[in-house]
Amino acid sequence: MNIYDKIRKFCQTFRIVLGVVAILSGLYFTVEGEFYNLWFALGLAPLVAGLTNFCPLCIISKKCSIQTN
Repeated sequence: MNIYDKIRKFCQTFRIVLGVVAILSGLYFTVEGEFYNLWFALGLAPLVAGLTNFCPLCIISKKCSIQTN
């Protein structure tokens, strides 16, 4: 496992947590106005990227191992 694979594992977890936090904050602040509904939509991008294991660093660097799962 090289350094890029370690970064990929951390980034996947970080994206999922970031997406869930953004979605929850969008749902929480919905009462105050519609501006915060944007956080719900912005939370979907990192959540989907984390769940599908999409890693922009691996695409750019081409140094990550091929995933077998």
